[in-house]
Amino acid sequence: MMPNPPSWRTFIVACLIILAGSLLANQVQTVGDIEIKDVRFTGANGNTLSALLYIPANATADTPAPGILAVHGYINSREVQSGFAIEFARRGYVVLALDQAGHGYSDAPAFANGFGGPAALRYLRSLDIVDTNNIGLEGHSMGGWTVLAAAAAAPDDYRSMVLQGSSTGSGMALPGTPDWPRNVSVVFAQYDEFAPLMWEVAEGADAGSSTKLQTLFGTTGPVVAGQVYGNIADGSARIWQSPPVTHPGNHISHASIGHAIDWFSQTLEGGNPDAVSDQIWFYKEIGTLIALIGFVMLILGSFNMLLLTPYFSRLSSPDSPSAYVRRTGKWWVAAAISAIIPVATFYPAMGWGTALLPASAWFPQTITSQIAVWAIVNGVIFTALGFIMRTGKLTYSHQLLPSISIALATVGLAYLSVLVADYLFKVDFRFWFVGVKAMSLDQLQIMLVYLVPFAVFFVLALRALHSGLSVASDRPLAQYSSNALALMGGFLVFLIAQYSSLFIRGVLITPGEPLNTIVMIQFVPMLLIVAIVSTYTYRRTASYLPGAFINALFVSWYIVAGQATQYAG
Repeated sequence: MMPNPPSWRTFIVACLIILAGSLLANQVQTVGDIEIKDVRFTGANGNTLSALLYIPANATADTPAPGILAVHGYINSREVQSGFAIEFARRGYVVLALDQAGHGYSDAPAFANGFGGPAALRYLRSLDIVDTNNIGLEGHSMGGWTVLAAAAAAPDDYRSMVLQGSSTGSGMALPGTPDWPRNVSVVFAQYDEFAPLMWEVAEGADAGSSTKLQTLFGTTGPVVAGQVYGNIADGSARIWQSPPVTHPGNHISHASIGHAIDWFSQTLEGGNPDAVSDQIWFYKEIGTLIALIGFVMLILGSFNMLLLTPYFSRLSSPDSPSAYVRRTGKWWVAAAISAIIPVATFYPAMGWGTALLPASAWFPQTITSQIAVWAIVNGVIFTALGFIMRTGKLTYSHQLLPSISIALATVGLAYLSVLVADYLFKVDFRFWFVGVKAMSLDQLQIMLVYLVPFAVFFVLALRALHSGLSVASDRPLAQYSSNALALMGGFLVFLIAQYSSLFIRGVLITPGEPLNTIVMIQFVPMLLIVAIVSTYTYRRTASYLPGAFINALFVSWYIVAGQATQYAG
């Protein structure tokens, strides 16, 4: 079945979907006349730090409101804290959602200068709309270490804190005592992947038996969940909550956010903590998810629209060659191998990336370098295994320049939509911690370097996909589904097994790989998008090249914008 001829229809529908999702997200995060500002301020050593400032209507210079510093975890950014920030602001708190040092739009390097926490606390306290006698600190994972660094630098400049999936005495955080930090709520999930690192217990549900937690709480017996220890008035209050979620699941948990709301309502004075009792943040997640779907459609629609122009119309072709007339045993073997190899090489290749490409001026993002090594390894393996068939029909060297040009134009239009949404609605396109956001100038320069290995990977991988697994008899839905499962199916199955083990046994199949397992979660939606874009463009051009270059640009952008930068050039 041949695709419909090029038209503007998909492009227009995509723009409307992005508009609807962005508008919904904006309405949710500003409900109750909350103002959101994108702010920059100077941190240690002159480095610039970035944050979103949520200002409720009750916060003025004449009536200062309590303030909360909210900080995301490693390889995330300020937008991931929006669920907490929205609910805090609705209750009358001024919220500063920080980009940690080396994350988002804050200057590199990551991990430096208390992760940016001390400078962020000083900035929050400098605002005349903030009651400096009522400051709360909230951080998730490494964001917990960030607020602990702020508490250590200025022990009298806050009243209470919430550690979400984080701990004292781990990473670069100081050990906790019954007297420090002040008034701590530890929200540690039952299925937290980082239980051994954070609290030195095998399972998150066992955090109450952690010696470290007991020392923090000033007790020699198991800590009881939900019970307040110590005294709020003198700053020694502690409470441990154990919601039934995972480490990244804290961000999309009504229970986790609710525990933070409750603790600040008990420990901070002012604001309007009882003004609302519900939580609406999830509707913002729905809005940005709708916008993300529209964004993917916009890539397709922009490509289709560009095929209408005289220059790019030469790429259009109704003839898409197929490797198989129908699915045979050989096809199923090839499909299984294509799904298994990327997963089997993932953890080893991430380790090789650490050894081969430590953070440097050329490759300043550790995890991006690891993924780039994985990509190259898999591109070479697929080529060596002989998945490339009918190479004469799939080379298209004469289409190289127009393929690169249409990819640049297509991704350029998609990038413009992100800039417009940020400017008009102060949102990006995301769900949970999977987000498409604009890059800083530094990130753009970094992305151009990583673009090279990712372009090589996508040219090799998508050439193999379309020459080795295409089936002539497939209808469109079967073709899209088949390609999606070939690219991301192995990761999906493996992650289901990983988290089934976590929920049943309390630990991952690979308990020593919590960070890389969480990184792997993003491979499922990203490779799904890659499959959709690749199949769509291949069906219209009979060439793997346009899809390969579009995906190389998009994935390089997505990864670099969302990762930590460990090296400051």
